[in-house]
Amino acid sequence: MSSPETGPADAGILPVVAPRLRALRRRAALTLEAAARAAGLSPAHLSRLETGQRQPSLPMLLALARVYGTTVSELLGETVTERDAVVRAADMEPTSAGGWTYWQAGSPGRGMQALRVHVPHGSQGDIVRVHPGEEWLYVLTGRLRLRLGDTTHRLAPGDSAHFDSLTPHRIAAQDPDGVELLFVHTLLQSPTATLCLGPTHGETS
Repeated sequence: MSSPETGPADAGILPVVAPRLRALRRRAALTLEAAARAAGLSPAHLSRLETGQRQPSLPMLLALARVYGTTVSELLGETVTERDAVVRAADMEPTSAGGWTYWQAGSPGRGMQALRVHVPHGSQGDIVRVHPGEEWLYVLTGRLRLRLGDTTHRLAPGDSAHFDSLTPHRIAAQDPDGVELLFVHTLLQSPTATLCLGPTHGETS
């Protein structure tokens, strides 16, 4: 049976990735060995990715995008339409995910994703998240319970937190009316990446 990365069913799915990986590595002025080491790959594996002999998985794309200072969208060769720098309140449509409500507060498809989030009381307070990137949050209203690793923090309006998203983290509202946050994260965008909201595969309680 073919592996998920090299099977015939994957052929042609990412036709532009191989040359773009090499071009972006050269743009970053990195040797094959240095780029592979930073991404946690072997030089031979990265070489096969750059020559199209292997298809990268999403974790590999995330790692390489971070090393090259770009997004997964650019690695995939996606053309992004010109985006406005300003997001008007009237254009922020609420969306629900796993009991949370969020409003896009920035342009989609960028390296950072900015959101205004309402977390209801008792919603997903037992879900632990771990994923690549960084997160920054600022409490607008209500009180937040934030667990980072083995430490629990209680944040009031005006408090903020900035942490590595690979640290196991858990967010919950302390007040019956919930908590409202400004939320920025650097989870790199791709067609298969999702917001750090709502239950996702691999989460544990």
